[in-house]
Amino acid sequence: MEGKEEDVRLGANKFSERQPIGTTAQTDKDYNEPPPAPLFEHGELYSWSFWRAGIAEFVATFLFLYITVLTVMGVNRAPSKCASVGIQGIAWAFGGMIFALVYCTAGISGGHINPAVTFGLLLARKLSLTRAIFYMVMQCLGAICGAGVVKGFQPSRYEVLGGGANVVNHGYTKGDGLGAEIVGTFVLVYTVFSATDAKRNARDSHVPILAPLPIGFAVFLVHLATIPITGTGINPARSLGAAIIYNRDHAWNDHWIFWVGPFIGAALAALYHQIVIRAIPFKSRA
Repeated sequence: MEGKEEDVRLGANKFSERQPIGTTAQTDKDYNEPPPAPLFEHGELYSWSFWRAGIAEFVATFLFLYITVLTVMGVNRAPSKCASVGIQGIAWAFGGMIFALVYCTAGISGGHINPAVTFGLLLARKLSLTRAIFYMVMQCLGAICGAGVVKGFQPSRYEVLGGGANVVNHGYTKGDGLGAEIVGTFVLVYTVFSATDAKRNARDSHVPILAPLPIGFAVFLVHLATIPITGTGINPARSLGAAIIYNRDHAWNDHWIFWVGPFIGAALAALYHQIVIRAIPFKSRA
C-alpha cells in the first residue's frame, strides 16, 4: 500500500497546479501575429478572388434580405402574433440566415454581409480600404435587390405592411434607437472578432468550424432585445435596402440612426478587441 500511495503522490505532483490556459498558453513558436492589411492594395483589383468575394457578398446579402423581409411581412400580415412565428420567429430568421450565409461565404469573402462588420474589420486592419469599400457597395446593392424581389411578389401588401423598413417605434426617442443600435452592433462585431480570432484558430482547431454559430446566435439575441425598439438594424445595408424599396418619409426620417449607430458600435467593438482583449498596441511596443 505504501508503494501505491507514493505513486499517487508523485502522479498528483507531476505537473504544476498553475498551468497556462487560454491565450497565455500560446507562445511565439506556434503563432505569429499576421501583418496589418495595407490601406490600398492596387494589385487585388486584378485578382479574380477579389471580384469573386464581392459577388459572394452581393448574393449573400440578397438572400439575407429576401428571407428576412419575407418573414417580417408574414408576421405583419397575420391577424395576431400567435397566428405567426412572432418576434421570436423573426429573430430566428435573421440569426439563422446569418449562420448559414457566414458558413457558406466565410472561405470566399469572410462572410461579412454587413457594412458595420466590414467597417470594424477595416479599423482593425484586417482588410484593405479598397476591399472594404467594394464589399459595402456590393452588400448595399444585394440588399436593395433582395428587398425589391420581395416587393415584386406582393407590391400592394408590401406598402401596407411597412416593407420591413427600420424605424424608431412609438414610445422610444431617437436617442433610445441610437443607443440600441450602438450596443446591438457592438455585441455582433465583438462576437465576430472573438469567433474569427486568428490566435484562437491557431490554438483550437474547432474554432473556425464553429465560428458561424456564435455569430448567428448573437444576431438572434440582439433581435430579440431590440425589435421592439427599432425593428433591429445593426446592418446598414439591410436598413438601406428596405428603406429604398419601401420609400416612405417615416422610413427616411430616422434612417441616419441605422448608419451612425452600427458604425459607432463596430468601431467600439474593434477598439475593445484590439486594445483591451488582444493588447496589440502594447505588444508592438515590446
